[in-house]
Amino acid sequence: MSTFRNFIGGQWVAPSTDAYFENRNPADQDDLIGRFPASGVADVEAAVASARRGFERWKRTPPPARGDVLRRVGDLLAARKEELADIMTREMGKPLAETRGDVQEGIDTAYYAATEGRRLFGHTVPSELANKWAMSMRRPIGVCGLITPFNFPLAIPTWKAFPALLCGNAVILKPAEDVPHTATVLVEILLEAGLPPEVIQLVHGMGEVVGKALVEHPQVPVISFTGSTETGRFVGETCGRMHKRLSLEMGGKNAQIVFDDADLDLALDGVLWGAFGTTGQRCTATSRLVLQAGIHDAFVARLADRARALRLGDGRVAGTDVGPLVNEAAREKVERYIRIGREQGATLVCGGERATGGALDKGFFFQPTIFTGVTAGSRLDQEEIFGPVLSVIRVESVDEAFSVNNGVRYGLSSSVYTGNVNVAFRALQDLDNGITYINAPTIGAEAHLPFGGVKETGNGHREGGWEVYEFYSETKVGYVDYSGALQRAQIDNY
Repeated sequence: MSTFRNFIGGQWVAPSTDAYFENRNPADQDDLIGRFPASGVADVEAAVASARRGFERWKRTPPPARGDVLRRVGDLLAARKEELADIMTREMGKPLAETRGDVQEGIDTAYYAATEGRRLFGHTVPSELANKWAMSMRRPIGVCGLITPFNFPLAIPTWKAFPALLCGNAVILKPAEDVPHTATVLVEILLEAGLPPEVIQLVHGMGEVVGKALVEHPQVPVISFTGSTETGRFVGETCGRMHKRLSLEMGGKNAQIVFDDADLDLALDGVLWGAFGTTGQRCTATSRLVLQAGIHDAFVARLADRARALRLGDGRVAGTDVGPLVNEAAREKVERYIRIGREQGATLVCGGERATGGALDKGFFFQPTIFTGVTAGSRLDQEEIFGPVLSVIRVESVDEAFSVNNGVRYGLSSSVYTGNVNVAFRALQDLDNGITYINAPTIGAEAHLPFGGVKETGNGHREGGWEVYEFYSETKVGYVDYSGALQRAQIDNY
């Protein structure tokens, strides 16, 4: 059995607590991956002190040189793609085809970040006074605390860490307890690529201990958090009180809308992937299917047949379509919502139970589940489940469909299947989401575009694309007055 360590102060070190937690394969609880540090507040303190030293060196490294390090990271990720995919599937369950995509997202993010080393643009603008130059520039902020979830063990840490590093910040990574091995290998790759050791810190442990200490530390001015809305509320309250820069990426209750004129074969493929990919454990997962009345019954029948045919199992076994939930607590949460759906009068079309028998008995498997007769405003319509449960809502019109989509507290992703270009452009304008897809499922982010949502999904900042570089840097304005005389803005000019 392997025992892993934190990376603090440029070294792999044991936790100050001398306590560890086990990381096991969710598809096979007999498969022990290793023991990882259950760190304490003292470990966070040491990591912050080291990161501050690393920041003083790294911020003076020219941005193109920082980009060169991240380019090498991309090369190493590409070379180790299969190994990393296997590591991720083993510790969080989704099939290898999906974890390969997870690695590819990290590769794309690395290469995109590398090019931004030559494009950390400021602005030059005319001054209102003669013989005076006015400009702005981007500067790093300091130590960034990154708290990441289990469902994209490589992609989401890279979404946060690579832009933060490119901008000249130091990083402390606190990964989810379910996926510590992937985070460990990512830090090893960053070091191999030439990142100065004290610029990156890795602190394993429980969110209520390590994550809390990181959020509350007065010398960590930047926090980026992806996780539940409930935890995000605590993070937001703390960072607001301490005047920290904060990016929140939280829940979703995403709808795929299918109108009568849609390509139904395409829509069927889309909802299967959107609802049951990653076992429904995505913030962008399709958790609501909004069907126009004319195609509702026939579409549901075809969908149920396809869902029943999905093959559950270990994601490392060829032919597996759907892996396990990440842990027993996640499976119990899904079971609670099955009971809630029945109590509120929805009709269970398929699934609704643990998937058992043979190797499935060793893991946290649950049948792909579909409810029909879900009403707008019910708990199945409103609340994030984070599992393989799809709620079908019947509507009569475009206006009703858009109203259902917008009638939740979240606003991450939406999807509309239609052959009507006018409806498509109305959707892009009228749906209250940070992302809207036309004739494609609700999931699938591209590294060079901003990612994030509105309402209670987040606090307005975006991961990915060009906007994230503004989050991880500060604007400084410079004036150069070469007139040789005292000039007073707003006074001398008018």
